[in-house]
Amino acid sequence: MKKIGIGIIGASSPGWAAISHVPALKALPDYELRAISTSRRESAERAAAEFGVPAAFDDHRDLIAHPDVDLVVVAVKVTHHHALVSAALEAGKMVYSEWPLGVNLSEAADLAERARAAGVRTVIGLQARFSPVVRYARDLVADGYVGRVLGTAMIGSGLSWGPETDRAHAYIFDAANGATLLTAAGLHALEALNFALGDFARVSANLVNGRKEVQVVDEGTTIPVTTADQLSVTGTLDGGAAVSFFYRGGFSRGNNLRWEINGTEGDLVLTAPGVNGNLQVADMRLEGGRGGDTAVAELVVPDRYFDPIPRALPALTQNVAQTYAALAKDLRNGTDTVPGFDYALARHRLVDAIERASRTGSVQGLIREWPTEPISEPG
Repeated sequence: MKKIGIGIIGASSPGWAAISHVPALKALPDYELRAISTSRRESAERAAAEFGVPAAFDDHRDLIAHPDVDLVVVAVKVTHHHALVSAALEAGKMVYSEWPLGVNLSEAADLAERARAAGVRTVIGLQARFSPVVRYARDLVADGYVGRVLGTAMIGSGLSWGPETDRAHAYIFDAANGATLLTAAGLHALEALNFALGDFARVSANLVNGRKEVQVVDEGTTIPVTTADQLSVTGTLDGGAAVSFFYRGGFSRGNNLRWEINGTEGDLVLTAPGVNGNLQVADMRLEGGRGGDTAVAELVVPDRYFDPIPRALPALTQNVAQTYAALAKDLRNGTDTVPGFDYALARHRLVDAIERASRTGSVQGLIREWPTEPISEPG
């Protein structure tokens, strides 16, 4: 298969695409980064020179129209996703959009419909499922390491939603912008949980706006916070296991990421060191114990879960690289293992159900078909 030509919209350095997508693509022989687009010509040319990319644009339409770009990567604020993704789909290009797909369920539904109409391959950036540690834990569960799963508990910290921010990131504290603790760090973590253990059958939630304002340190001002920074979600998975999920904004002086999976025969524990509680980018440690074990001990992830990506690559880049590797394999073999926009729509519906559960105080029932209006049960 010939190399897949990549064009990244939003590759300013430093930035998310620069520290994750670019090194991920450089680690894979199937891809070639051929174009970069930013909002300013100067930053685009600077990024292109830094990364050795032949084409730099300050207009996304030029990048999308570039004949050597096969896959358009949209790595900008979620408020711009709808316009940029729509333009790429209209041009008939494959599209990789960072999560969330849209600022709300309505935008996500529209983009999923546009993708179906365009008939092109799409990718949603939910890379936690491609973490070698998460995939190994999933396989251990499937192989009966813990027996029948009785319950799972996860606690984590979304670092960006703490008491301080800068102007560049202040938008995440406004719920209208769609990049909240729930839709971003929280959903990335729930994606790993659901990938490893199965989907929710029903959920309850309590979303609390604990901090009413946040300091913008580079301006010396404060802004109001309109989004929840304390997330509590409980529920039951399709297989009957109980779920307890708590994510906080900022960080704790205790554990910032701990995920336990408890079963009839054993236990698995996933943790991350330090303050990094964002599961999708955390370098996690996996421990397990079963049978007569009185404590958990480290379980080393086999090399095959990293292939073809070097094990030494940190999780921040590793998981994105694993996503690209799986996509290249899909395109070679005609398979469909990498989630696209229809799956993104399902994740947006889960977010909607969690928000509805918190707002109404009722249990939200979920079925695999993911109807537009989830079934509501008296709580």
